[in-house]
Amino acid sequence: MTTYEDLLMEADYHNLVTKEKELPISKGRIKGNRIAIKKGLTEKEKKCVMAEELGHYYTGIGNILDLSNVSNRKQELQGRIYSYNRLVGLMGIIDAYKHNCQSVSETAEFLDVTEEFFHEAILYYRSKYGSSTTVDNYTIFFDPYVAVLELVR
Repeated sequence: MTTYEDLLMEADYHNLVTKEKELPISKGRIKGNRIAIKKGLTEKEKKCVMAEELGHYYTGIGNILDLSNVSNRKQELQGRIYSYNRLVGLMGIIDAYKHNCQSVSETAEFLDVTEEFFHEAILYYRSKYGSSTTVDNYTIFFDPYVAVLELVR
């Protein structure tokens, strides 16, 4: 499982400088080779924010702060999608099921992400896959609740 420390080392490997700062609006920001993470966040929150900022580094081009621009909103979403797939992912949901996670809070705890981040990931997966999707021998349901069904053959 990826930790906040892992993400910091990954950023360092790419010559990105990460600092915790007072940020008035957002929880995180990347500009050039600098990543700012809002001071006072929990370790889980920092991990979720850092994964998104790395997602922006890998998928973005230029300054995307003006979210009234459609292209910038698309790039913002790409960074978030990267973080959802990196920290939750369909296999993460299946692994949580295999470890008997019975609720959103248990699943978020197992994946070591915030409940808010987990909810956002599920909303994204629902928008991408609809009410369910099948991976290997498992069907993941996103609507009305998150549930996993193991297919017996």
